[in-house]
Amino acid sequence: MMDAKLAQRPQFSAWIDSEKVGRKSSCTLRVPQKLREGRCRVLISGHLEPTGSFNRHKSISLEVPCSYREFPGAPRLQSGSFNSPFDEALILKNKSQEIEPFLSGRCIYLVGMMGSGKTTIGKVLSQVLSYNFCDSDSLVEEDVGTSVAEIFKLYGEGFFREKETEMLRRLSRMHRMVVSTGGGAVIRPVNWRHMQQGISVWLDVPLEALARRIAAVGTHSRPLLHDESGDAYTKALTRLSNLLEERSESYAYANARVSLEEIAAKLGYRDVSHISPTAIAIEALEQIEGFLKEEDGMAFGTL
Repeated sequence: MMDAKLAQRPQFSAWIDSEKVGRKSSCTLRVPQKLREGRCRVLISGHLEPTGSFNRHKSISLEVPCSYREFPGAPRLQSGSFNSPFDEALILKNKSQEIEPFLSGRCIYLVGMMGSGKTTIGKVLSQVLSYNFCDSDSLVEEDVGTSVAEIFKLYGEGFFREKETEMLRRLSRMHRMVVSTGGGAVIRPVNWRHMQQGISVWLDVPLEALARRIAAVGTHSRPLLHDESGDAYTKALTRLSNLLEERSESYAYANARVSLEEIAAKLGYRDVSHISPTAIAIEALEQIEGFLKEEDGMAFGTL
């Protein structure tokens, strides 16, 4: 796999007019769009076209600046700093094209603990599938007119859960949406009835990684973490452990599960924070594909 941080030297060929050699050499070079921004070095091999009495080929080489960029719209997880390699972006695009027709416009609901990357991965999936994206918590905030933290403070968790269920009910009537759900949406059976109109995907992230992410950005927007004591990481880890114990069986109802530990093992990473959002999105599509095959016994061409 190509590391986005390494300078690569892909080979391109160009014919150069030999009559202009020695004066002002010129050639025409077509460079892929993906290589037109940023910085890297490209080695170009040129051959002199024989004309008149000049009947030998000469080889020259030169270097020109070029670049590549990561898959458009693929954001970075808060806990890491990395770029999506070319091959990941291409795999993601191809996989989305393979399974999109079999989705039949059904919505995709991402479930998982707070900090699991549902919004980040949801935006990647929505773009590559040409779906719309929404965050159910944001819809509740817009409906009530204040933040989730303030809703918990002013009206209590019960009020928030009712609003959350109402939003999921509305979304269940829609098509071609990727929905990032709240971490606790899975605890109400009625929410599952709404999400069963689409395909649910559990983003399963190790607790330690979740705690690091949340501690890095603070717990002020996480009302369920306010009652714990200690430093930010310890507070987050303690509360997340309790929440996962309460919710793990509910998360397991999801149609597909994306385990970051399993992705890290396949890619040879020791830390799940090194996994790119693109790689996670690829795994999500592969798990959705597996669910679709199992659900309907569909034949996915040569897959």
